[in-house]
Amino acid sequence: MDRIIGRYKGGDDGPLLVLIGGMHGNEPAGVRAIELLLKMLEVEPIKNNDFCLEGNVIGLIGNFRALESKVRFIDRDMNRCWSADVISSTDDSIAEYQEIREVFQIIQDEIAATQSQSAVVLDLHTTSSDQGIFVIPSVDESSLKIAKQLHAPVVLGITEGLSNTSLHFFNTVNVGIPTIPVVFESGQHTEPLSVNRAIAAIINCMRTTEMVREEDVENIHDRVLIEYSKDLPRVVYLTYGHPISQEDQFVMQPGYANFDLVTQGEWIANDVNGKIYSPHNGRILMPLYQKRGEDGFFIVQETQK
Repeated sequence: MDRIIGRYKGGDDGPLLVLIGGMHGNEPAGVRAIELLLKMLEVEPIKNNDFCLEGNVIGLIGNFRALESKVRFIDRDMNRCWSADVISSTDDSIAEYQEIREVFQIIQDEIAATQSQSAVVLDLHTTSSDQGIFVIPSVDESSLKIAKQLHAPVVLGITEGLSNTSLHFFNTVNVGIPTIPVVFESGQHTEPLSVNRAIAAIINCMRTTEMVREEDVENIHDRVLIEYSKDLPRVVYLTYGHPISQEDQFVMQPGYANFDLVTQGEWIANDVNGKIYSPHNGRILMPLYQKRGEDGFFIVQETQK
């Protein structure tokens, strides 16, 4: 297994699309989706003589060591470590710092090799609970535009509630060219269709950024996302996050799925201090049903933004 899953070279007028899977080592669906997507791109010109992709695509494994070990992370959650300080650091005692520097260097090298003038970073994730299809844009309007075309609930405010995520990092000019970051959550970790939904999201992202033509995208890639998210809210805003540590011995109450309604005062989890109650009415997001993680759950509320 190599950190670089593969590449596809297209025309010179489009962006560099950076696809990252396995930022958490217990989330293999994104890696598999990238593998299949790159194979689809290779055979598409054979099936469709008029097919043309503007720009270049590179697929990367985020936390390579954690993915090999089939654990969420080795030392620290990689998606809470993205910062300029980590990039410039020589500290090799934290495995995820090494991972970030290696990913960053590959992206820099790819920009130089392709002479790309802009980039889109699509970070593919899954969740430990069901109904986990949603998209998280950065504060940039271009990121929000892509997010709204992925036919999944759009979650706003995450960048304000968390720090040092890939969204925060790639929303600046850290790679030397204008970069648009988007995070897509395609479903539950082990659900086979999470791979299909991640593929659909990648293809819709390429269409929205005009890397591929509208007529070259099959309707099935819209339908697979629309059908799954039809009963979910369109846009929500983060109103509460519940950070945890290993010492908290946090345990989520069973049975919650993403976007389930919760009421103020509802008993939703336990830790060493006793029962944990919902602080207000809303919908639960990313309830933790795995051994490792830094967030027990989030509460979101619907918005018209």
